[in-house]
Amino acid sequence: MRTPLVTAPAKTLPRRRPAFRHMVASEWVKLRSVRSTYWTVLACIAVSVGLSGLLSLAVATSWDELPERDRALFDPTSYAMAGTNIGLLVLAALGVLTMTSEYATGTIRASLTAVPDRSRFLAAKALVLCAVAFTAGQVSAFASFLLGQVFFAARDLDVSLGEEGVLRAVAGCGLYLTLVTLLAFGVGILLRHTAAALTLIVGVMFVVPLIAAFLPGEWGLAVRRLIPSQAGSAVTVVAPNDTYLSPPAGLLVFCCYLAAVLVPAHLRFLRHDA
Repeated sequence: MRTPLVTAPAKTLPRRRPAFRHMVASEWVKLRSVRSTYWTVLACIAVSVGLSGLLSLAVATSWDELPERDRALFDPTSYAMAGTNIGLLVLAALGVLTMTSEYATGTIRASLTAVPDRSRFLAAKALVLCAVAFTAGQVSAFASFLLGQVFFAARDLDVSLGEEGVLRAVAGCGLYLTLVTLLAFGVGILLRHTAAALTLIVGVMFVVPLIAAFLPGEWGLAVRRLIPSQAGSAVTVVAPNDTYLSPPAGLLVFCCYLAAVLVPAHLRFLRHDA
């Protein structure tokens, strides 16, 4: 009688947890392998610098016709970077698409299969996104500032990076663009739909300020100071201006808005299916 062959049960190898640096490298490959990322960064820089240059040239050529109050409140640092207020929309689109494209294509399931730790997955994705946005933001801010001063120099309105508060304002502009990108990233996690997320970002950053501009009196001014776009852009202001909070206070208020989006976005990502 033949003795049955007994086989030992197969050993289950323990699953190795991917290192965070490998997760960051993976997210970097994802982001740079998409052609639209390069176009988005280039578009942000081109729009920001081009529009800032046009606005600076317009001010320099019409300086004598400006009202006395406008000339008294003129800030050559922040005005030279005015075009970045439009360029931030391009980076906001990148922030939204970084997350919503994963849901649209279904790759989010494969990503979470490879990296089950959702918090670390989000952290790696946010880190790579912020690195790209910070680079694009700083290039846009410094290039816009330098171009603007070329036009302002014709009217002796130019300032240098060495003057008090100027370097802080220019670097703060790049930081502000990065934070807006991160805000859009959080909105993308919450809504998981590109069009809806972009509509909300446009509404908050552009429509709300237009509505707030019609609010009368001191309370209207207080509201305008606290809306996200006004609070965040306070870091770009050098000359005293009552319509803005101080740069530290404005940055703090914007970070509160950012936390109010990122915290529920993180919780939604942890608790809901991909």
